[in-house]
Amino acid sequence: MIDSIKTEIRKIIVGQENLIDNLLIGLISSGHILVESVPGLAKTTAINTLSKALGIDFKRIQFTPDLLPGDLTGAQIYNPRTGEFSIRQGPIFTNLLLADEINRSPAKVQSALLEVMAECQITIANESFKIDQPFLVMATQNPVEQEGTYELPEAQLDRFMLKTTLDYNTVDEELKIINRVAIDGFSKVSQVANVDDILNIRQKFKSIHVDDALKKYIVKIIFATRYPQEYGLGELQDFIEFGASPRASVDLYKASCAKALIRGNDFVTPLDIASMTFDVLQHRLVLSYKAQAENVSKNELIQQILGVIKAP
Repeated sequence: MIDSIKTEIRKIIVGQENLIDNLLIGLISSGHILVESVPGLAKTTAINTLSKALGIDFKRIQFTPDLLPGDLTGAQIYNPRTGEFSIRQGPIFTNLLLADEINRSPAKVQSALLEVMAECQITIANESFKIDQPFLVMATQNPVEQEGTYELPEAQLDRFMLKTTLDYNTVDEELKIINRVAIDGFSKVSQVANVDDILNIRQKFKSIHVDDALKKYIVKIIFATRYPQEYGLGELQDFIEFGASPRASVDLYKASCAKALIRGNDFVTPLDIASMTFDVLQHRLVLSYKAQAENVSKNELIQQILGVIKAP
């Protein structure tokens, strides 16, 4: 089933395998993803294609400085004829939501996503509404143009299970894009799954086996970001101001299980954990001024942690 979904997505998307995998991982494990890249790398096309392959609803919100929270969630509408209020639901009521350039809007609008991301419900006035499952938020931000943007606070970044950083395609992939888009046009995407299939996959996800030694391996990785000196990484103490939260431990566990499922296994390996560590941690570490002054990247620190914390 998962291979069929990926095959349909690859009819449209050339390369960007990490984005495709992370979309499926987020969907399987009920997580949300943050994507950072320059414009034009098929972020919108990828999630839209996924919705077509699954036959589920997709909506896109373009975040702008004048956006209001009610533009996302919906609002009470007054009917002067009847003298009554009715609820008009916003675009956030969907299965797949693209929050495009989320850092273009101020904190009040960004925070409107927090309730639905954490609890899968929306409160309008004094009434709460549950969001239909499956539900996934994919937020994007442009790292190049920072004028007129609002940096996401750490508490909101922590709500995202994964952060995916996209790079340009290779030369061969770019040639395929030209042939596929400019000359031949997009292929038709077939629906190969439905909501019941996704829910069944989620049940399989819950039964993925994780050895106790691997659970301890996950916890050690997270604790090494908080107390590096206790794990033989004293040189990192001056570079990391705040380590990852307990939510990172849960998300690394869930992401590793989903990765194993995508690879066709019913058990997690150390490779699954290591491959997901970067995307789980890179948006959760807060670097010190010294790290920024010396141009030490988060991925370099994570690589050092994985090099010292030995897999079982």
